[in-house]
Amino acid sequence: MPAQGPKQGPKVVIIGAGSLFFGRQAIWQMVHSGHLNTGTLALVDTDKARLDKLERLARAVIEETGVALRLEASADRRAVLAGADFVVLSFARDTVRFRGLDTVVSEKYGIRMCSGDTIGPGGAFRAMRELPEIFACARDIRALCPEAWVINYINPAAVNGIALRRYAPDLRSFALCDSLHMPHVKRAYAERAGLIAEGAPLDAATDAAFDLRIAGVNHFTWVLIAAHDGRDVMPAIAESIRRRAATETDGGDTGAKALHNDAIGYQLYESFGVVPACVSHTKEYVRFWQGHGVMPTQVPALKLWETEDRYRRHQEMWDGIDAYLSGARPVAAFMEDFGPDHATDVIEAMWAGLDKPFYVNTENRGAVGNMADDAFLELLCDLDMETGPVPRPVGDMPRGLRGMQEVVLDTHELTAEAVHEGSRDLLRRALLTDPLSNTIEDTEALIDALLDAERDAVPQHWFGDAGAVRA
Repeated sequence: MPAQGPKQGPKVVIIGAGSLFFGRQAIWQMVHSGHLNTGTLALVDTDKARLDKLERLARAVIEETGVALRLEASADRRAVLAGADFVVLSFARDTVRFRGLDTVVSEKYGIRMCSGDTIGPGGAFRAMRELPEIFACARDIRALCPEAWVINYINPAAVNGIALRRYAPDLRSFALCDSLHMPHVKRAYAERAGLIAEGAPLDAATDAAFDLRIAGVNHFTWVLIAAHDGRDVMPAIAESIRRRAATETDGGDTGAKALHNDAIGYQLYESFGVVPACVSHTKEYVRFWQGHGVMPTQVPALKLWETEDRYRRHQEMWDGIDAYLSGARPVAAFMEDFGPDHATDVIEAMWAGLDKPFYVNTENRGAVGNMADDAFLELLCDLDMETGPVPRPVGDMPRGLRGMQEVVLDTHELTAEAVHEGSRDLLRRALLTDPLSNTIEDTEALIDALLDAERDAVPQHWFGDAGAVRA
């Protein structure tokens, strides 16, 4: 019997390939990985100018490296979906502009957002902008590649993940966020716990002895267990955060998402006994830094998300792509400039059966013992092509945090239902449940103001009697 050659790589379709926070890294991983670079990468973006740049970059990198990766590109996803093994949803409609509007308008009604893409009015309205297109993608996937794994990489990750599982249950789907990218997140906590030297890799022995368990709703996750050979190292992690808090603004990043994260993280640890795992977002899920207090606070109110800074950052990224395309920077340097991405790491592990765990947003299924089986949480999962993500046991969510998690889950589930049904009443209920809302009157006025500001980005049924766009 002739020996079989290596398994052919998968077909991976990226809808929203012009996403600067994923498209370039996806090209890197699809070229770099021996498990993936004999497959097909299909780039999809409705912005033809951006699509052209990413396609040219991908072709140049493929030619430079000499791999057998096949490349497809189209502004019409239906032209490339057939035969897909994975479909990654990574698009956003003019997200810088609309997140800026969400932030500025919400501030007028007492809500400060440093990110504005997951919780609060920003999370709800981003779901209103993106979910109808996600539902449209689901219909096309059902028709053209119904066996593909659908990976939502669009915020709000939990809302969109819940919506796909609830309203397109026949599709195989889960959601990802790059904030808990393994093994990097475990290495970072091992360093904070003093288990490895600063900047050192996570060696196999430390990895095996370090029991790190993180869980919660996406962007509201917590380190619930951190133990090394049975010894609790949570206090050591918290102490490293406390020490960094003393100097974190000395020449550091003063952007809204980065500002005061260590000080806030330590205050949350002091309050709840566990360390928050995604402070840059978690600080937006609670009222503590909204500026509504009477007494002086240790940490000032959240700084608002900066629209113009984000525009500049995006332009710098496109300038980097242009440098490769013009020859100002050699294409050969691309493989040194970038590295693996969470989504393509997961794809590689699933396709090749590498038996690597990753943090995935999916149903709880008993992983957190005192939360519902269908609670949509970010959990460390084993994954394979047949069953997808299977969460590893975590333990219980501490009281107090569990109640806060349930409020966030109710907000997300109501938001998904509101968008699916096109219901103003459900949208109102979702935002009144949201932990950032203040008064009923403010919430109602805020909904009106955001609908008026984003009239060209949300479906017209929010302004009339037309039916909702459903999966």
